[in-house]
Formats: sequence, structure tokens, C-alpha cells
Amino acid sequence: MIIVMKPHASKESIDHVIDIVKSNGLEVHLSAGKEVTIIGVVGDKSRLSNRNLELAPEVDKLVPVTESYKLTNLKFHPQPTTVKVGNTQIGPGSLTVMAGPCAIESREQLLLIAREVKKAGATFIRGGAYKPRTSPYSFQGLEEEGLRYMKEAKEETGLSTICEVISAESIEAAVKYIDMIQIGARNMQNFQLLREAGRSGLPVLLKRGLSATIDEWLNAAEYIIAEGNENIVLCERGIRTYETSTRNTLDISAVPVLKSKTHLPVIIDPSHATGVRAYVAPLSKAAVAVGADGLMIEVHNNPACALSDGPQSLTCEQFDALARELAPFAALAGRKFHGQ
Repeated sequence: MIIVMKPHASKESIDHVIDIVKSNGLEVHLSAGKEVTIIGVVGDKSRLSNRNLELAPEVDKLVPVTESYKLTNLKFHPQPTTVKVGNTQIGPGSLTVMAGPCAIESREQLLLIAREVKKAGATFIRGGAYKPRTSPYSFQGLEEEGLRYMKEAKEETGLSTICEVISAESIEAAVKYIDMIQIGARNMQNFQLLREAGRSGLPVLLKRGLSATIDEWLNAAEYIIAEGNENIVLCERGIRTYETSTRNTLDISAVPVLKSKTHLPVIIDPSHATGVRAYVAPLSKAAVAVGADGLMIEVHNNPACALSDGPQSLTCEQFDALARELAPFAALAGRKFHGQ
């Protein structure tokens, strides 16, 4: 349930309502706008059934929230959230581009790619140190060694850093080296991992599960935010359908749907969505046009020899060309983009 206060309600009236809610054992989440204050109530609202809150001073109305996710709900938090990561902001008004290799293969490889994507306009270097692969015999990542290379890449280029984590132990290592952690599609409903991510203190990128509905995805984000971590970015990376011409089916409609349901920023990963290098550029442009707050793009200095996902990775030159092509799309969408 949310309690909508009348425009310019006094602090005394707001505090009075909050006291009533808390005294009945419920949690309060306050969203104070320039004119209207919204008080979100989490818990068993039946405890308030006899309190006649709608009659309290300066209460405008009570609005039930029927969705199971509360803290990620746009009704609780009507203003879009901007997630700050280092010097980067992910949210309205900017187009954030995360670029880099699927897997960190060596120090030299990561630093080379970081320099190139920085020149093209990326503000994040992405790279996998922990790789949850379909086959146990595929390259599994350099783990903490790779995280150290990420930190070095940040120190040299100034780029923010993001890496996937797969366990509580990998989160414990990641917080020492990187700026943002990623929960991959396979772990979207690993609820204990989500809780650990919420407690980590780092911003979290949460990818959509292979066959997850949008409501399931938002409930997964609720696990993170319920631990007190509001710095969450959602990433659409395609869902599994009967279509086989691409690795997954990019649900481009997820962006406007999410914008109508949640205050959290939304980015798109066209690389994992398609698995095909040639499709990355057109889908990146479509993502900007439909309102995405950013992109995650795989870039490799030699895709033919990549240890992971070479067929979907752009070369550094291709990424530079794409960044220049994205500039007018970002401008039309009213978003600041470093590649402009």
C-alpha cells in the first residue's frame, strides 16, 4: 500500500502518518517529491485496517499495491532512479555504454581493449573473471587474478568496472577490486546470491533470466533492494523462445514495459541476445530509440581467437564505428553520450 499525502503536506503531518505505520509493526519507505510525498508501506496492511489513515491530517488517498514487488515498484518511487557508479551515472538523460571482452584472458588483452573502448566513448570496461559456462570443460575465467586486471584497467583509463559474480566468495573478492557487480541470467533466481549482492555495498546489474517473466525479474530485484541496496540496474539480454536464427530473442518491448512498472534503470545487451556480431549494431540503435538507459557490448581485439563468445564480439574498430553511429540516436533521445 502507498499513502499519498496532499501537495506540500507539512513535516508534522508526514511524521504523524509514519509514526502510525511504524507503531503497527510495518516498514516505511519515504519518497519525497518537490510537491507530493508518498509513503510506501511494506508488511501486513491489515494491521492498519482500523486506523482510518485516510482521515489523518493532509492524507490525500490510500493506493493498494497489488504487485508482489514493492520497493522496485514505480508506485512506491514515482521518480526514475539514477544509479551512480564512480564518475558514471546510469539513468535518465545519459546513455551509458559498457564494453569489453566476455572473458578476461590476460592483463595485456584487457588493458588494450580498455584503452580502445575508452577512446570510442564507453564509460565502463566489462569483463568476465568468473564464467558460468554451459559446459564444465569451457574456459571458466581467471577469477581473482582477472579482478586485479580490472582494477589496473580502471587505474589506467578511469573507466568504471563491472564483472559477473557467481557466489558469496566471488562477491567477497569482487568488492576489493571493482565498482559494480553483475548477476547473470543463470543466477537471476539464485535468491541467496541476490541477498548477498544486496549486502555487498556495490551497485548491481541484474540480467533477466533465460525464460523469466518481467514480474519474476522485478521480484528478483526486490531481493536485492530489500537488503537495503537501491543501486540496481536491470539488463535485458534476450529470452529463450522457439526461434533459432539468434541465440536468444531480444525482448525490446521489455524496456517500455519496465519503464511503466519500475523506477530502476534499464539497459540492453545485444551481444548475448543474438550471438551474432552483425546484429549488434542495429539492435543497439533500436535499444536507444526505445528508451534504454544504456548498452552492454562485447568487444575483443581478436574475436576469432576469443576464449568465449567470439562470434558475437565486435572488434575494437567495429565498436568505434558503432559508437559514432550511436551519437545521433542518443542526441535524438535527449541523452548525453561520451561518444558524441
